Amino acid sequence: MTPEQRKELELFSARMRRWVIEGVYNAKSGHPGGSLSCTDIICYLYNVILNVDPQNPSDPDRDRFVLSKGHCAPALYSALGLKGFFDVNEIKNLRKIGSFLQGHPCKAITPGIDMSTGSLGQGISTAVGMAMAGKLVDKKSYRVFSVLGDGEMQEGEVWEALMSAAHYKLDNLCAFLDYNGLQIDGKVDDVMSLGDIEAKAKAFGWETVVIDGHNFDEIESAYEAFKANQGSGKPFFVICKTHKGKGVSFMTDDPGWHGCAPKEEQYNIAVAELDAKIAELEG
Repeated sequence: MTPEQRKELELFSARMRRWVIEGVYNAKSGHPGGSLSCTDIICYLYNVILNVDPQNPSDPDRDRFVLSKGHCAPALYSALGLKGFFDVNEIKNLRKIGSFLQGHPCKAITPGIDMSTGSLGQGISTAVGMAMAGKLVDKKSYRVFSVLGDGEMQEGEVWEALMSAAHYKLDNLCAFLDYNGLQIDGKVDDVMSLGDIEAKAKAFGWETVVIDGHNFDEIESAYEAFKANQGSGKPFFVICKTHKGKGVSFMTDDPGWHGCAPKEEQYNIAVAELDAKIAELEG
């Protein structure tokens, strides 16, 4: 990755974070913390990895993306808006009656959404089904990507999905774990520890890497490893160590921002920080 490419990704990511705050503030509800922690992952997906076309969002040959942690829809909406799937200003109508940008992704009404998600565990399960369809039914070369939350990993359905993906040798499937260590009730380790998640993913038959989920060079290395892994018969699991609320000083690593919208004063502080970051990168 060149310095220029890295800077472009950082700028896109900063703009995504700005729109996450804009959407949640205008909605007076939502999930800023987890949206900000997975922003860099989704940024890289939509700028480098995914073969998708805003002008043809239902292309049968496109790559598929499933946001399994569906409550973090503001991050996905920000990427889709900035990439031209719809007017990014629609994010100001997040969660409002009549808006096509609801609190969780809805495939029926939102351009660019491949799966309606919200009930944790169902997204990765559907991603497994999509990957199976690509190999066994459609017989196409599209890939399937998914982003999960670490609190979501406490759901039994997730482990059934991981087991199935390995059994059916879905090496066209790549899952990113947004491992920020926090969930709505506090630390993941206190609520229900995941233990050695890397060892568990490997034991379930997945090829696994651990990276800094805010470092684009490391995300790129993981993607290159996924591509090299295709043909192995193993699905690919990327454990991304992240920070909840990344990019906004007072939200970072604070579980209180899991599902809480900023008030006006907090919104102004967050916007000032993010606008300063955007101006720095633009300069």
